[in-house]
Amino acid sequence: MENHDQPMVGMDHSKMDHSAKNSTTLTPSKHDMSVPMGMEGHDHHAMMIADFRLRFWISLVITIPVLVLSTMIQEFFGFTLTFTGVSYVLFILSSIIFFYGGLPFLKGMISEIQAKNPGMMTLIAMAISVAYLYSTATVFGLKGMDFFWELATLIDIMLVGHWIEMKSVLGASRALQLLVSLMPSEAHKIIGDQITEVKLDELQPGDVIMVKPGEKVPADGIIIEGESYLNESMLTGESKPVKKGIDTKVIGGSINGNGSLKVKVEHSGKDSYMNKVIKMVADAQATKSKMQNLSDRAARWLTYGALSLGIGTLVVWLLLGFPFVYALERMVTVMVISCPHALGLAVPLVVAISTAISAQHGLLIRNRTAFEESRKITVIVFDKTGTLTKGEFGVSRVESSSGNYSADDILRIAGALEQNSEHPIGVGIIKNAQEKKLQIPKPEHFNAITGQGVEATIEGKEAKVVSPGYLKDNNIAIPENVFTSEAETIVFVLIANELAGFIALADEIRPESADAIQKFKKNGIKVYMATGDNETVAKSVSDALQLDGYFAQVLPDKKVAIVKDLQSKGEFVAMTGDGINDAPALAQADVGIAVGSGTDVAAETADIILVNSNPQDILNLILFGKATYKKMIQNLVWATGYNAIAIPLAAGVLYSTGFVLGPAVGAVFMSLSTIVVAINAKLLKIQV
Repeated sequence: MENHDQPMVGMDHSKMDHSAKNSTTLTPSKHDMSVPMGMEGHDHHAMMIADFRLRFWISLVITIPVLVLSTMIQEFFGFTLTFTGVSYVLFILSSIIFFYGGLPFLKGMISEIQAKNPGMMTLIAMAISVAYLYSTATVFGLKGMDFFWELATLIDIMLVGHWIEMKSVLGASRALQLLVSLMPSEAHKIIGDQITEVKLDELQPGDVIMVKPGEKVPADGIIIEGESYLNESMLTGESKPVKKGIDTKVIGGSINGNGSLKVKVEHSGKDSYMNKVIKMVADAQATKSKMQNLSDRAARWLTYGALSLGIGTLVVWLLLGFPFVYALERMVTVMVISCPHALGLAVPLVVAISTAISAQHGLLIRNRTAFEESRKITVIVFDKTGTLTKGEFGVSRVESSSGNYSADDILRIAGALEQNSEHPIGVGIIKNAQEKKLQIPKPEHFNAITGQGVEATIEGKEAKVVSPGYLKDNNIAIPENVFTSEAETIVFVLIANELAGFIALADEIRPESADAIQKFKKNGIKVYMATGDNETVAKSVSDALQLDGYFAQVLPDKKVAIVKDLQSKGEFVAMTGDGINDAPALAQADVGIAVGSGTDVAAETADIILVNSNPQDILNLILFGKATYKKMIQNLVWATGYNAIAIPLAAGVLYSTGFVLGPAVGAVFMSLSTIVVAINAKLLKIQV
């Protein structure tokens, strides 16, 4: 339908005030819409990812001959390969791996020491340095066994782990890129009788611009000429295109419908609504608390323990009068056995496996920490449109008021009148008629009834699809059973000037939503809804789904405030949404979950993405998060427990009994520890 005078159900845009007194004013800086905030580190992160990837592949290739030429590997697989100078070849190859592949960890150790916060980097660097220096000494005369193969494999594993980890860092800046991409690069500026193409950053408050049909609005402003339906769903969460006319506000980034508009610019650049959303996303991401990774904590204590015991072992054996070579061997055994193979794999391997399994079940994990933390969720805040509901204007009821026409007849005739319409009501009617495979006749003598509907001749009879206002103006009685829900929009079908029936349309609730809400409640999780729709629509959805509460007519900054308020009350909050309007709240929440039907920016801002847009997948996510966390704890307990026992044995605490753990045996036990961790991680299963 081209015109309907029935008010579009949704937020009151006349109350939208983006002036400085009601909005967060951006501090002037070097940033503008052409340079996304938070983007400075984007190229740096991309270069780091490429660097880790290149170092891994080169180191891996060099590791193969190191393994083949290592005596311990040969003994394990039962073959012999030796030649004159083999130890020097091993030394050269391992030196390349150590100085090239190990460089990021050596630099990381320096940074951690300077920050007085030794952790995984310090332990990795310490382990590879001791292994390399001791092994090098054995090549040039010191009696003992080299650890070149341990050195090479350790560096390879750590490189690939950090490569994967760095890839997730790009998400924040990509989210801002996608936000900025919603704005057009140019605007049609009206100067007198001329229209001039200007860059977006050249627009100033007071300028008049032309917005053509189908174009994105380039700046916030007020319409001074024309009317059209604007799609603001990606910005405000409003489920239906909103009718805009003279003196109504428009938001930069919204999509114009079929009408041409002249808009007087109010805010552009840094002061625009879109840029404020961008700033909120950047701020929320920057201030999100970062859980200290459990493996880093364990590595820190292992670092202290390995350093103390290693040095202590050397000193004690020297004080006992043993030769320096023997004391050094004890020290090196302690250092090598504390190499964090198992500890390094404990968490990353579980995450890698859980990520792959999740992807197969429609859960895409972007933020590892948030996924691990999902087990703590106590409150979930849903966006309505596209999450709890289908996010599209669908037919909810078709009823006949005449015995001469069935419900299908009503829908078929309405479809004939609306088949060329791009209005959301018309699109919804056509879609429903097509789903029912109805034969839609061709209209003749089509005509728009200004502000009230459309009319045409259908199968030889005059037919109309009109708003309630048309019936009132023409004294046609409206049946009592029509307005059963204020969340519905009603259109009436007249045939030969008699009321044949009516069609009700609404943003339909997903069939799986109700069951999912009940499951959340059974698991002790409270469910709220925050939507840009008005009070009537919000309440009807909340009542239908028996939610714990709802927030209506909510703009992006208010969604962030809702999340912050719940967090201040001690709740661990998950936010689920699908639009740009949800992006700041997704970033602020402890766990941000974007549904697959959502925009790219929501997905990039979220920690976890639901490919299938099924609310029940969120429950699977929480249960799987618990199972994943349990595996991580098991692996960490094993990896650290193994070291707690093996390191004292390597130090020689049972020397008096005649038991001394040699470097080679210690390395074997360390490898077995790694295998146990790997097998345990592979036993992880998703709960569906």
